[in-house]
Amino acid sequence: MKQSRSNERGGATLKFVVVVAILACGAYAGYLYIPVAYHAYVFKDLMQHYADVAATQGYQPTWVSDQLTKSLGEYEIPSDALITPSQEESRVQVRVQYTKAIEFPGYTYQYEFDDTVRSTAFLTFK
Repeated sequence: MKQSRSNERGGATLKFVVVVAILACGAYAGYLYIPVAYHAYVFKDLMQHYADVAATQGYQPTWVSDQLTKSLGEYEIPSDALITPSQEESRVQVRVQYTKAIEFPGYTYQYEFDDTVRSTAFLTFK
């Protein structure tokens, strides 16, 4: 009844090592990518905040650009980010564009951020 299974030795160990390697690569990729994506998400919220403040307080669109430029380092945004403020009707609009390189072993991913926010319509005075 007992059969020799000498040819099956190490099969489970190899599968385990492959699965652990794949999980480790995924965790490392997340470790590198998630902070960049999070900072971009929070910076987008800051853009909206400054656009709303500029519209309600009657500031010039360049004020938004100045405030965002001061915050670039805090959110790990490259200093060469292109910030384009404008005013349409009585609403303030700001567009931010930048590319940030995320270096994985053997591959460099270019994270591209290009977002435009407009001040909320009910906050503007006519």
